[in-house]
Amino acid sequence: MELANPKLKTIDDAVQARLLLFKQGKRVVLTNGCFDLLHAGHIYFLQTAAASGDCLFVALNSDKSVAALKGPSRPLQSEQERAYALSALACVHTVFIFNTPRLNVEMELIRPDIYVKAGDYTLETLDLDERSALEACGAQIQFMPFLQGFSTTSLLEKIRQGI
Repeated sequence: MELANPKLKTIDDAVQARLLLFKQGKRVVLTNGCFDLLHAGHIYFLQTAAASGDCLFVALNSDKSVAALKGPSRPLQSEQERAYALSALACVHTVFIFNTPRLNVEMELIRPDIYVKAGDYTLETLDLDERSALEACGAQIQFMPFLQGFSTTSLLEKIRQGI
């Protein structure tokens, strides 16, 4: 079944949406992730990130890139299902799927005003190519506090243990 999802865009359509928002004087916030099982930690992070600007764009790892990052048993939900869940959140303006290991090309295309990652990252641990792409377009880089006790991995472990 095809899930109707007007917030899910191709990268080209996301770039066009970003250009329109730029012309309107809106500040675009960009974040990215797998968002395999959407949980309270994700929602807290996304709402906090969205509050940093006017419109939140979420770059979603494709199924292929999630498997490469997390192992062959992941993702649990398809990229279309994950995009649909993200798009249901009022704080999310646009979702696009990327299939590469790094997001630097998409960052250069979107040219966010602000880039946000969770607090388990630092400026030093951010991928150097991604950091360079963000600095080249003048994006402010922010790290949101990590909400302890919430992760997909810990949620999966609870499920496995029947907790």
